Amino acid sequence: MIARKQNLGKYFDGECILSENKQDNIPKVISIVGPTASGKTSLGIALAKKLAERGIRAEIINADAYQMYRYMDIGTAKASAQEQAEVPHHLLDIIDPEETMTVARFQTLARQCISELQSRGVRPILVGGSGLYARAAVDDITFPGTDESIRAALEERERKEGAGALFDELQRKDPVAAAHMDARNPRRTIRALEVIELTGKPYSATLPKYKYVIDCVQIGLDLRREDLDKRVDLRTQIMREQGFVDEVRAIRGRLGVTAARALGYQQIMDYLDGVWSEDEAFADIAQKTRRLARKQMGWFGRDARIYWLDALRPDLAEAALAIVDAADAGEFDCNSSDATEHATQHHLGDAFNV
Repeated sequence: MIARKQNLGKYFDGECILSENKQDNIPKVISIVGPTASGKTSLGIALAKKLAERGIRAEIINADAYQMYRYMDIGTAKASAQEQAEVPHHLLDIIDPEETMTVARFQTLARQCISELQSRGVRPILVGGSGLYARAAVDDITFPGTDESIRAALEERERKEGAGALFDELQRKDPVAAAHMDARNPRRTIRALEVIELTGKPYSATLPKYKYVIDCVQIGLDLRREDLDKRVDLRTQIMREQGFVDEVRAIRGRLGVTAARALGYQQIMDYLDGVWSEDEAFADIAQKTRRLARKQMGWFGRDARIYWLDALRPDLAEAALAIVDAADAGEFDCNSSDATEHATQHHLGDAFNV
């Protein structure tokens, strides 16, 4: 039996959301999602090897925002040289730390990569914990442009009038968008107002839709909170042992605004500047990583198309392959009742056992 997410309580409210470009001759893209430290990279490699045993070539496309930066290896838990040698990886180490990676730029790169792999008969496996990035590759998501003058004017208003005044304006112009945003996040409010002025349309009209434009099957890795916390603590300890402090020391002068947001780098820079001890820095990294993992699960929890598996099960790769096989056979399409009968909701909750 297959694990199925039932966040909506029923199968897409009775509607099946399929890809607009579903082609029988092209297998679905496989997307592996889940919180940080859940084992996505390992599963991606194991699944590619399982497919290779059947004579099917599969390669991994990175969908983690910060793993695209060169020299940021330990802090982002990038696949090792050995892992990359076992299965080819794409979109790793493609920009320097001074540069800016945006989800719109990633979308173009990822879709080009998917198309190129499929043209060679290679099955793409998307792997990453950046929820919006993973969805941008396969979903109906558009990214309006930017206008520096509009944004600058809004930022000046925020300084003079306060974030609350801008959020009040957003509530008047686009109550749907405002209802799904945090009034304490002025950066998002400014972006929403910028898009409204730039396009003449509500910002909510540009929000991501849960609809594939590239045929896909999503597999989610689920852990109980206590197990996830243990994994986070272990990963943080391994980062320390592998020389994360030296990594940050070597590249800190090159970190641009975007790259510097990667969790852990600011904590180590503060340690190097004498703000706190090394122990305190790594304790803060672990704490904030646990918090990030919960936010990631909240993000993925809104996507009812994800098939969740217990990340600790010993036959994880086989179970994931069973989901891929079922998806390829059309068992999750509109005419299948199996997808509803065996629905499950992650806990960071209780994963259904296949």
